[in-house]
Amino acid sequence: MEKFQELRDAANKKLQLANHMLTMTYPIVKDPKLLLSVIENLFLAFTYSMSSLLYYEMLFKRIPPFPDNFASKFELFKDKCLKKHNIDNEYPKIIREIKEIIISHKKSPMEFSRNDSLIICNENYRMKTLSANMIHDYMQKAKLFIKNVSTIVSEDEYIYLDKTYTMKAVSGC
Repeated sequence: MEKFQELRDAANKKLQLANHMLTMTYPIVKDPKLLLSVIENLFLAFTYSMSSLLYYEMLFKRIPPFPDNFASKFELFKDKCLKKHNIDNEYPKIIREIKEIIISHKKSPMEFSRNDSLIICNENYRMKTLSANMIHDYMQKAKLFIKNVSTIVSEDEYIYLDKTYTMKAVSGC
């Protein structure tokens, strides 16, 4: 299996995990700290999907090799893939917002729960609210993004089918 296929599958798994935590676990547990895990899995789903598209493009020599870090991938994605594949400019903004939420949480001196939301405070005690409704919106956008990217990278997938599978299909076994 090619790297872009592995990343596409990983993105779908992270999306399913985030969706399950948000729709099944969170309503039962009602712990707003669980929302952090959901947002982290959503971020991974977005980044794996973005990486899948980049590795797909690199495989077909449409983009040069790139460093394996978020900043490089993110800039290359914005510069080379958005227009080429008609991907909405909203997605990089969403990815950046989610990343900022995760970073602000890690740097936060304090966080607390209020009204089924998680409040994250920065050094100056400015608050950022993380709610289930907000994450639900991110989830819907992530589903569309991952579906679009999966469609793009699956166009030429038949080239990379497992040779044993191909041989079985040809021989009728």
